[in-house]
Amino acid sequence: MSIDVKKVKKNAFRITKQRGKTALRIRVPGGHLEVKYFDIIKEIAEKYGDGTVHITIRQGFEVPGIDFDKMPEINRMIKPIIEGLELDIGVNIDDPEAGYPAAGTRNVSGCIGNKVCPFANYNTTDLTRKIEKEIFPNDYHVKIAVTGCPNDCIKAHMQDFGVIGITEPQYDEGRCISCQACVKNCRKRVTGALKFENYTVVKDEDRCIGCGECVLKCPTGAMTRSKEKYYRLVIMGRTGKKNPRIARTFLNWVDEETVIKVIKNCYDYIDEYIDKSLGKEHVGYIVDRTGYNVFKEAVLKDVKLRTKAKIADYIDFGGYMYERNRFFSEVSR
Repeated sequence: MSIDVKKVKKNAFRITKQRGKTALRIRVPGGHLEVKYFDIIKEIAEKYGDGTVHITIRQGFEVPGIDFDKMPEINRMIKPIIEGLELDIGVNIDDPEAGYPAAGTRNVSGCIGNKVCPFANYNTTDLTRKIEKEIFPNDYHVKIAVTGCPNDCIKAHMQDFGVIGITEPQYDEGRCISCQACVKNCRKRVTGALKFENYTVVKDEDRCIGCGECVLKCPTGAMTRSKEKYYRLVIMGRTGKKNPRIARTFLNWVDEETVIKVIKNCYDYIDEYIDKSLGKEHVGYIVDRTGYNVFKEAVLKDVKLRTKAKIADYIDFGGYMYERNRFFSEVSR
């Protein structure tokens, strides 16, 4: 059977090692979906696949063992999933019966957020869907994850864009009983941003990362989360063969609108600077080639940063290179 590989991949089906077989990839923005969609996924896996489903690291589903000629039929079957998880949040897909129109920009992943987790500073599902609405469908290879607090359970530091929810703890001295529970916890488990002076909790603004653990530890409610929502945006983390590395902080103490605008602007940056001779190019390598300042100028276009916001003047991304013989010696026998 003759197939158009590019068209297959764009339609969110995978080219597999098994001749004549493909795998369907289903997007689940934020990793949260109603269980009614399981019935559709189960039917596809049992009727057209090999009876199994792989849960991907990006919180989507991959159904292997599908014949290529069944793709149109399966696309019609997943229409309710596309309508429920994409169209309902405002994603523009002209023909949901034709399946996904793009797969380059990966499924936006997110931790469970403050609907369940006491550490989370915001509703991650809501934000993942807002980001999904702005960036999908798109063919450019970009990975985005959102996490509710600096614990970073979703591994936002391994993404092109990692959104970390933070808060500015509000201290009510009148409710404080000088137990120092917040101070001790911050010293042992966080950054040591709090200290106790003259029967008052004092915060080092430069050390505070906005995790909100002091709020959870306070037995009297002297510490509360700020009404204003803040985020730290880390960028250009990656795995891969060339230069794996952890994402670095680009913006700190910014609002939701800024986060979304910066991510959206990045697509114009990619469009201008991507190496078109390649089948695809990871955005981090584009930043390496153009330099941080070119990237910064492009993604901050028409972005109005608030007074509290901070921006990195310079980023040393670091990571390591696969130079096998440089730091190793053979073991003598």
